[in-house]
Amino acid sequence: MNSDSSGMSKRISPSMVALLTGGIDKHYACALAKALAFSGITPDMVGNVETNSYEMDGAPDVKLLELYATLRPGQGFLRKLISYINVYFRLMAYAAGRSPKTFHILWEYKFPYFDRTLLLLYYKLLGKKIVFTAHNVNRAERDGVDSRWNRFTLHVQYRLVDHIFVHTKGMKDQLGSSFGISQSKVTVIPFGSGGMVPTSRLTPAEAKQQLGLGEGKRTVLFFGRIARYKGLDLLVDAFERVGAHDQSYRLIIAGEPMPEWAQHWDEVHDTVKSSPVREQVIEEIRRIADDEMEIYFKAADVLVLPYRQIFQSGVLFMSHSFGLPVIATDLDAFRDDIVEGTNGHLFRPDDPQDLAETIERYFSSELFRSLDERRAGIQDSLRASHSWESIARTTGDVYARISQSMQLKQRASSARITRAHLGDEPDAAKSLDS
Repeated sequence: MNSDSSGMSKRISPSMVALLTGGIDKHYACALAKALAFSGITPDMVGNVETNSYEMDGAPDVKLLELYATLRPGQGFLRKLISYINVYFRLMAYAAGRSPKTFHILWEYKFPYFDRTLLLLYYKLLGKKIVFTAHNVNRAERDGVDSRWNRFTLHVQYRLVDHIFVHTKGMKDQLGSSFGISQSKVTVIPFGSGGMVPTSRLTPAEAKQQLGLGEGKRTVLFFGRIARYKGLDLLVDAFERVGAHDQSYRLIIAGEPMPEWAQHWDEVHDTVKSSPVREQVIEEIRRIADDEMEIYFKAADVLVLPYRQIFQSGVLFMSHSFGLPVIATDLDAFRDDIVEGTNGHLFRPDDPQDLAETIERYFSSELFRSLDERRAGIQDSLRASHSWESIARTTGDVYARISQSMQLKQRASSARITRAHLGDEPDAAKSLDS
C-alpha cells in the first residue's frame, strides 16, 4: 500500500461504504471494488451471482451481497416483475439494517424513475450519504427518447445525492448547464482500464486463424451492443466504400442489438445483405462471452467507434488494453484519449466518406505497419492515465470528505442538544425553588 492509500485507510473505516452495482456491468464494479480493497477501503459489494466472478480473485475481504436477481432465460413478465419487486424489498431491508453509512450507486436498477426519487428519498431518510456515478448524464437524450418526466427525475436525483462522479470534463459541464449542479459537487474520474476480461497467450495471428481470416486481411472491428447512436450504419456505409475496390478488407460486427434498437439492426443487416461487400462482412450477432472477447480484439487490426453521441465508451479502453488502435468520431468523449497517429485516428461526425478515408489512411500509416511493436506502448499509456489505483485514491478521498462532513454535522447537532439541555436547567431550578 502506498502512502496515499495508507492515509486514506486511516481516514475512513472499511465498513463505511456499500457499492450498489444494479446487478450489471460487473467488469467496472469488480475492478473498482478490488482497487478500493487494495487501497484500504473494503466495501460491501451489492451485486448478484454473476458479480462473484474471476475478476474478484485476490481481492482482500470484499463482502459480496447477492441482493440483485439473476433472471433465467424465458421467464414470463409476471415472474420478472415479482423478482424485481423482491429485489427492491431486499435493498430497502439492507439499507434499514446494519449497512454502511455511505452508499455509492454505480448503476440504477430496473425502474429508474423509482430509483431516482422515492428510493433515494428512503435512503436519505435513513441518514445515508449518497455518492452516484453518472456514466451517462442523460441517457434518454442520447437515445432520442427524452421526456419532461425523465428530466424531472434526473433533476431530483442529482440534487438528492451528495456527490457525483463523471468520466469527462464535458459531462461535468453538462451537469452544470442542464441540471444546475455545482461544480464542487462533481468529480471527474477516468474510466478505469485493465482487468476487464480474461486474457491468454493467444497471438493476433492465432486469433485471425480462429475466425477464418487469411493472411493479409485488413480487419476492422465493431464491438458491443448495437444501437442507432453507435453509428453502425455509418460504418457499413464507409466499409462498402473501401471494401468495394479492395478485397483484402474485412469487417467484423460482434455484439447484440439493444432490445429497443432491434429494428435499427434489421435495417443495417438488410443493407449488409444487399451490399456488394457482403462476403467481406463477418457477423457475430449475439452476446459475446467474456472469455471470447480477446479473440476479436486480437484478430482485429483496428476498432471503429462511429458513434453519433456518447459520454464515455468502455469499449475504447478495452481496445487500448489489448494494444489495438481506435478510429472514432471526433467527439469530446474521444478527443482526450485518442492521440492522432499514436493510438488511433478521429473522423468527422456523421460523415461516412471521411470515415472511409480515415480507414484507408490508417491502413497506409506507420501505426498499422508497426502495429506489433506499437501494442505495448498503447497498453502502457492507458495504464498510466486510467489506472484503477488512482481512481481508487480519488474515490476514497470523496468518501473521506463525506464521512468527515457527516461527523461534523453529528457533532454540531449534539452540541446544539447539549446547549439546549443546559439552557433548560436554570428554569427547572427556579421551578423547584418556588
